[in-house]
Formats: sequence, C-alpha cells, structure tokens
Amino acid sequence: MLFGAHVSSAGGISRAIDRIEEIGGDAVQVFTQSPRMWRATTHADEELERFRQRRREARVRHVSCHAPYLVNLAARDDDVREKSFAALRAAMETARALEADAVVLHVGSHLGYGFEDAVQVVAPILGELLELTTDDLWLCMENTAGAGGTIGRSVAELAVLCDAVDRHPRLGVCLDSCHWWASGVDVTDRPALDAAVRDLDAHVGLERLRVLHVNDARTPLGSNRDRHDVVPHGLLGEGLATFLGHPAFRALPAILETWPDGGLSEDDVAGLRRLHRNGRRRWARATSRH
Repeated sequence: MLFGAHVSSAGGISRAIDRIEEIGGDAVQVFTQSPRMWRATTHADEELERFRQRRREARVRHVSCHAPYLVNLAARDDDVREKSFAALRAAMETARALEADAVVLHVGSHLGYGFEDAVQVVAPILGELLELTTDDLWLCMENTAGAGGTIGRSVAELAVLCDAVDRHPRLGVCLDSCHWWASGVDVTDRPALDAAVRDLDAHVGLERLRVLHVNDARTPLGSNRDRHDVVPHGLLGEGLATFLGHPAFRALPAILETWPDGGLSEDDVAGLRRLHRNGRRRWARATSRH
C-alpha cells in the first residue's frame, strides 16, 4: 500500500511534491486549480516539468488530481453543466501533462429530479471525458455520503454509471472511508466491510478501484452527512485499521484529506502506516481462524 495526503500546490504545482516528500509520503493528491472557482489555472511548462522530475526524485509512486468541488455533471442548468465539463477537461489535460495516475471527481447531484434521469445527462459527458484518459491516467468517480440528490451514494449507483458508459476500461472508483461510513457501510467492522468489498467486486469490479481517501467521521453510521474528522480522532478511530488492512486494498494509494489545525506532518503519514500494519494483523488473524 502507498501512503500520502492531499497537499497544497501554492507557489507552483511542483511544490506539492516537495511537501509530500517532507512528510514521508509516496502518494499525493492535488488540485490543479482552485477547488471553488471555475477558472482553470495555467501551469508553465517549466513547472510541469519540475513536477515530473521532482516526482521521480522523491519516488512518489501515485499522483491523483482532484476536480473542483463546483463540478456537477448532472446539473439541468446548461451553464453549470458546461462549466463543469470545461473544468474537468482542464483537470484531465493538466493531469496528462503531470503524468498523473487519476483524476478524482464528485459526479454531482440531480437536485431532486431523480437518479435515473440524471444518468442520461451524465453518461454522455463522462464518455467525452473518458476520451482524455490514457493507459496510465484514469477518471475516478468518488463515492458520496448520500446527502440529498448526490450521485454515487452506493455501489449500485456507481455500477449504473459504469454500465452507462459501456464499462469503459479506464473509468475508476475512489472510495472515501468517511463517505462509505456515512452512507451505511461500517468500515470498522470486518464482516460488514468484507461484504461491501465483495459487492463492489461483483457489480463494479475491484480492478476499477484505484484510490482510497482516508478520513475519519464526525457523524454516525448511516447519517448521510459528509463531515470529515482527523484520522484517527473521530467516530471511526482505531477502527480505520480494519479499512486500511483489507486484503483487497493492499496495492492501493491511501490519501489523507483531513489534517490537524497545525497542518500535516510526518506523524500523520506514519499514523496511516501504523493503522495499516495493525489492520493487516487483524485480517490475518481472522483468516487463520477459518
């Protein structure tokens, strides 16, 4: 498993590699533009080259680019939908220039008009974006906590979207531990988590699972409320070891997205590694009893 965090790209996007190296990570996630603005950021060729070079030097083995939060591919408003597509296209183009491994997006919300109708709106846009993927760069849908009309609240919804683009070979999934918990999957309970992973494999395929977001939660199981907490100080706590230790996740990048007030440090990435070790022991003991 790889371990890292979402870090700032302030001062130039290549500074993200410097920052993840400083805290001992071998995986990183960045925004390619402001997450709360439509306008894309233009990155100088020299900055993109420095990112690629520093990645090799720092031995960062996974890079994810997170799409802006404003994106809503299911919007009925033509302007919002067109801006969402443009923002994602820009993210994909920058990710290709960075030689990144994934672009992670929140598909959006149907805002009450219904999931089935939303799929008809979303699928053609996803299809166009998937044309920008490469053998190395995947487009990854993130699961949601399930509030309101958000899309991707269950494996079933992710599977429908996958089918709607003819199971494109480079459409991936990013699983967020807090979102899964909030949508009703107890990621701290071994049988419950194992059942959820088997469900994902059966309906989507584990080969599509490319990224893990590791966040603790402030709200109860099944609350459908997306409230992250710092690992491991929320309701999931040390139970996140079960999530990180699942055998199906062993080769994935685990990305921290929530950090203490003082900012990320080596201790935070080391804590992820500790939880992973503890989790692997739990799963090994459980397997040996059967």
